Amino acid sequence: MANHFSALKRARQTEKRTAVNRANTSQFRTQLRKFRQALASGDKAEAQKQFPATVSMIDKAVKKGTIHKNTGSRYKSRLNARLVAVK
Repeated sequence: MANHFSALKRARQTEKRTAVNRANTSQFRTQLRKFRQALASGDKAEAQKQFPATVSMIDKAVKKGTIHKNTGSRYKSRLNARLVAVK
């Protein structure tokens, strides 16, 4: 356990940030799962409807620092390629 005030403060901050990052990651993964399920079902209309929401969620995760911007770009590129392949 931390003894110094600054170490205690950093521990508190880490707990808060971990909770926020966990919530952001959960929302991000849930949206990815919805889009991937729409692709797997072969429902073009549903996949096209889910794609903008998924891209938006990826951009928000990048903006909040949950994922790196290159990772976000890679996700968007690969998901778009899968969407085009379904058409």
